[in-house]
Amino acid sequence: MGEPHVVTLRATRDGDLDALFTIEQDEAAVQMAAFTPPDPSDRAMFDAHWRRLLADPAIDARTVRADGEIVGSVARWYEDGTAEITYWIDRPHWGRHIATRAVRLFLDALHERPVRVRVAADNVASIAVLEKLGFRRVGRERSYANAREAEIEELIYRLD
Repeated sequence: MGEPHVVTLRATRDGDLDALFTIEQDEAAVQMAAFTPPDPSDRAMFDAHWRRLLADPAIDARTVRADGEIVGSVARWYEDGTAEITYWIDRPHWGRHIATRAVRLFLDALHERPVRVRVAADNVASIAVLEKLGFRRVGRERSYANAREAEIEELIYRLD
């Protein structure tokens, strides 16, 4: 299953939500992401969350597609006046460089800096993506991770 030929981003739309919800049901991915809603399987909560995202002009939410198939999402919002991003790639597509390519595309269109990302300290694949894209670690803190029902170490990365 090598790398896809084409990775694209498009503005997330209502029709993408069924696929994105399904993608976020993978238990291993939920554990790796760690910082998830309290109940990732609650479709009503998922839909309400996405309605808020899509209605907020300050949030840029994109659907990631690989060779035309929806495989994840990437989004930007502001925390304390600083842009923060998050991304999620469907687990069957891990290891195919889709996250790196999608986040690079997103950053190329996002001309503001700095950009921050938070990641579970044991999420080595996401850390590798961030470092490959030029993010550098600027902090760490302990935060409650719903998916693990515990406080865990979270690393903070920044791209200037």
